[in-house]
This record gives sequence, C-alpha cells and structure tokens, in this order.
Amino acid sequence: MSDPLDQQCINTLRFLSVDMVQKADSGHPGLPLGAAPMAYALWTRQLRHNPANPHWANRDRFVLSAGHGSALLYSLLHVTGYALSLEDIKQFRQWGSKAPGHPERGHTPGVEVTTGPLGQGLANAVGMAIAEVHLAARYNRDGHDLIDHHTWAIVSDGDLMEGVASEAASLAGHLKLGKLICLYDDNYVTLAAAADITFSEDRAKRFEAYGWQTIHVADGNDVDAIGVALDAARADTTRPSLILVRTHIGYGSPEQDSFKAHGSPLGVEDVGKTKEKLGWPAEPPFLIPQQALAHFRQALGRGAKSEADWDGRLDVYTKEFPELAEELQLRLRGALPPGWDADIPVFPPDAKGISTRVAGGKVMNALAPKLPALGGGSADLDPSTYTALKGLGDFNPPAMRGEDKQGSDGGGWSYAGRNLHFGVREHAMGAIANGLAAHGGFVPYGSTFMVFSDYMRPPIRLAALMGLHVVHVFTHDSIALGEDGPTHQPVEQLASLRAIPNVTVIRPCDANETAVAWKVAVETRDRPVLLVLTRQNVATLDRSRQASADGLRRGAYVLSDAKDRKPGLILIASGSEVGLILAAAERLQAEGIAVRCVSMPSWELFDAQPKSYRDDVLPPDVTARLAVELGVAQGWQRYIGDRGDMLGIERFGASAPADTLLRQYGFTVENVHARAKALLVPPASGTT
Repeated sequence: MSDPLDQQCINTLRFLSVDMVQKADSGHPGLPLGAAPMAYALWTRQLRHNPANPHWANRDRFVLSAGHGSALLYSLLHVTGYALSLEDIKQFRQWGSKAPGHPERGHTPGVEVTTGPLGQGLANAVGMAIAEVHLAARYNRDGHDLIDHHTWAIVSDGDLMEGVASEAASLAGHLKLGKLICLYDDNYVTLAAAADITFSEDRAKRFEAYGWQTIHVADGNDVDAIGVALDAARADTTRPSLILVRTHIGYGSPEQDSFKAHGSPLGVEDVGKTKEKLGWPAEPPFLIPQQALAHFRQALGRGAKSEADWDGRLDVYTKEFPELAEELQLRLRGALPPGWDADIPVFPPDAKGISTRVAGGKVMNALAPKLPALGGGSADLDPSTYTALKGLGDFNPPAMRGEDKQGSDGGGWSYAGRNLHFGVREHAMGAIANGLAAHGGFVPYGSTFMVFSDYMRPPIRLAALMGLHVVHVFTHDSIALGEDGPTHQPVEQLASLRAIPNVTVIRPCDANETAVAWKVAVETRDRPVLLVLTRQNVATLDRSRQASADGLRRGAYVLSDAKDRKPGLILIASGSEVGLILAAAERLQAEGIAVRCVSMPSWELFDAQPKSYRDDVLPPDVTARLAVELGVAQGWQRYIGDRGDMLGIERFGASAPADTLLRQYGFTVENVHARAKALLVPPASGTT
C-alpha cells in the first residue's frame, strides 16, 4: 500500500491530467491515469533537475516518448515548479497555449524534445545518452566527474512497435549505454484494441537480446516496487535498462483496460465516477492539495542545491583544467571557437575536378580539429559518403576493443571517439542525431545516400519543428550515380525535402561551394541543414572568371553574365548541372545571345534575401529562363515564371553508366542549348 502522501500526489497528477483533457474536450486520459505512479516515483526519487533552470547542463534528461500522454508531463512540470502556470495548463490544446496537444521543445519550459510520432522519443533518448557518455569521456578527469547524468524515458507499446525504436534500442545495447533507463507503460492496450491483436512477442526477451537489462514491476501502482526497480536500473552501468511496469490504461475509470480510454475525454459523468472510485473530490477541477504541492515543490530546493554544487565543482575544474573547461563551456553554450574555419581549404580551378562528396570530406576533416563539437557518422556508408573524421577515433565501448581491433579511421575505440557508427539504421540515425543536438554540446551530423533520406524524413521534420542544429550529408544525389539503378537514384527527394518548413537544403556545384556550404551548415543554429552532394566528379570552377563561391550564402547568385549587355536569357541550375549551363552559355554567347548563368544551391537561403537582391539576380523583366536540375520540376515555377522552362526528370532512373543516363535523359549541352534557344522564339500569334 502506498504512503498516503504518495497516493495524494499521484492522484494530483492523475486528475490534473484528466481535468485538462476534459476541459479541452480533447486529449488522452488513459496514459496519465495508468502511468502516474511510475512518473511520480521517477520525478520525486530519482530525477535530478532544477525547475528554476531547465537548461542546467548537468541535469538528467527526461523524455516522454509516448507524447500523447502530454497532460501527465504538463502536470509534472507545473507541480514541481517549472514556468508553466495553472492557467497555462487550463488552456491545454488551445490556441497560443504553453501546453499543446503533444510536447514541443522550445514551446514549454522543461520539455526536452518534441514527441508524438511514436518511437522517436526513445531514439532521441539514445542520442542524449550518447551525448552524456561522450562528453564525460572527453572532459571528466580523475576526481572531477563534471558530466554525470542520466537519460530517462517513458515509453509505450506503440513506441516499442515502431521500427525506429528497434533500430535505436539495438544500437543502445551494442554501445552499452548504462545511463539510459526506459520505463515501459506495459498496459496491454493500444489505440485501436488490446495490444495482443498485433503485439504478442516477449518484449523483455527482445530487449535482453539487444543487450539491455530488463526489470519487471508486477503492479504499476506499487511506488516502492518501482523505486526498487529504478535503483536496480541505476546500479547497472554497463547496460541500458527497460523497466516493464504492468499498468492499467485509464486506471480507476469506467473504461479501465479498454482502448476507449486511450484518446478521448472520459466525459463529465465518467470523470465523476473515476474521482469517486479513487477517493478524489469531485470539485473543484484542477485541485492541487497544499500538502501535495509542497512535496512536489521540494524539487526546487533540491535542484538549486544540485546546480550550486555542480557550479562549485565547475569552478574547481576550471582552475585545474582551464583549456578543457573553456572548450566544454563553449560547446555547452553552442558557441563556435575562435578560428574554427581557418583551415577550410580553397580548391584551385580544375577542369576534371572532384566530386562534392570528396570535397565535403576534405572540408570536414579540416574543420574537425578546431571544432570539437563536430561528431557523427553514417549508416554504414563512410567509405562512400567520405564523412569519417580521420584519426579522431570510433565511438564504441572501450571494453569491446580487442588486441586485433582498431577503429575504422585508425584512431581506436572509446567513448571519446567522434566517429559514430550507426549501422544500417537510417531512421534511428536521424532521431539519434536529434537527441545529440537536443542534449547540447554537439554539431551532430549523419550521412547516407540521398535516396535513403526517405527513411529519415520523420526525424528531419521533427528537427525542423524543434529548431535543432543537425547537419545531414546526402551523397549520390542524382541518376548520375549510374549503374546501381533506380532503387538508388533520387528523383523526387530534393523537392520532398525542400517542402519541409524550417529546413535549409544546399546543393553545391563544386568543391568551393561545398566549402562555403559547410560553413553555412555550422553557422546555422536554428534548423537542420541538408547538404546534397555528388558521387561523380564535377569541375572546380575558375573563380577568377566566375563569381566567388561565397555567393552561396545568399542561396543564388550570378555566376557569369553577359558582358556590357543586359541579359536576354537566364540559365539557372544547382549542383552538378551548373557546369552544364556554363557550357551551354558559351555556345549561346558565341551566337550573340546575352546569357546570365545563376547558381542556385539553396532555395531557402535565396528566399530569405530581400526582394531587391532577388530581383537583381532574376530581373522580373527577363522572362526567358531555363532551370536545369536532375530532379522533378516541382517548385521551380516560382523561379522560372510562366514563360520559363524546366529541364528536369519526371520518371525514375535506370541502370546504366552515368554518361549514358545523362545523355538519355537529355542532360547534354546540346539539349540545354536547344531548350534555351526555344525560349527566345516569340510566341505564335494569338497565344500567350
């Protein structure tokens, strides 16, 4: 039997949540009713946090992966003293509320990550746990455990069903992330039915096979048993832990143990019955007994003391290790160190050139020594994406390293390693990168082939929604990758990624644009940046003849122009096709046609420019415009206008050598020349 104060506090959480949902006439009461005891035990007995400073660097991270249970999280945040008032939570799910339908990072104080799409939060938590152990390995010294915190999550059946959670949990077990602990709301029910209609596997054995410790709690209302389980989870420092807590969805309500309790308000009558059954006053709604509030608010004192103690330890550490302390604090603030870009190469003109993926690798390895926050990896594709940081070690448990094992880059295995091997787990890679960024202290990157960005769209979208600084490197960016064929050849992906709000997509045309693109990617702090790079070589342009690659910063710029004449024709391209329009322009100019070539590596950066600049690059009165890009035409209309044309691809690729494909699909100088000249022919009489 629970202590009376414990029970009062648990019911406070339950009925704040129920009243939120009922007042909004929208929401999910089932999880808060069932999971309140485990949340209470965690937040009052284990979670180290300071509600007065949600950004304290050494706080424990808490992720409600089952984001539909947001009312429970808002109840916890309010009663423990975060800047979320009772009036705020009374406006649950309403316009302008600080308590939206699902938790949103940056919108509600104390919310670490945006959750709701199931499985993502668990994978974010894996990223946070990786961040903690990496920072600890790099900065802690004997007697100075400056980075030392846990990552906790509450997960649901739906979370564990999603593939992204399986990918992330598998990697977490491999990496032996002992400070990652997940409480599983094991209530046997999903949104549409009892869980056994789709989910009959032994979840504990699955996670044991991943390398996790699993702990069972038979009664989800037994706070003491949950406390014992939490202690046991903390005690195992070499395995992440899954605590399977047998709960009852909609506990105490007439709909207990039914899927009907999942996502609909209980209704006035059933709210009354639930309160009566659990011994809670029917009125007033949003009741918080003073004794319960005082108990919860002890978090403020504990948090202030924990942070003050940590500040003292930081002062001592700073005196003993001043350079490390400065580096760490720069990282935790998200600031860039002085001279971080000093060694980025400038590439000489070269007609043969190099692929932008190779150029990107050279730039990354010039950045990495001066930018300690830069870390990440690929979905088993480093040799193809050129994203390994040479000599900086592989992130892996040191105990796994044997006499015959060495890091893929020659730098060895340790938690201080900066090359994170995600395996063939693109979806988890994106979500884990989000967790690294949300934790703080990182400029995380992930890489794979452009076509596999499809596997990563959910975490990219969530990174955009959260405003997280994540860099994605997508190589093999077009049908020009050649013989691998249409399964590996992106066609619609560029348009798809450009459609996501608050994402910057950059497709550089040569090595020097790639260098500037990486500068922009590092400097951009409030959104994800996607670098789209070639497999095939592209010429490194002669910038004494063409405009500086710094023009990339503005999204589009005049690369070459008609001399002493106003252009009568504008050719626009991104990426590898820029070389194509330059070659076509030479032919057109030889015929006396005044041609302007515009490199447009980033729509988003260009759209952010003042109208005056955009009109300078694309004069409104020059309507003969041809855009050339190895992708679908969707979206280009805004730049070419009603009288322009687009040379793109509206079908899938094929398996053949790259030169053959480009010729067959019309990406030749001859075709660009012909399409451009056709724009100069006056329309026939009677047409527009």
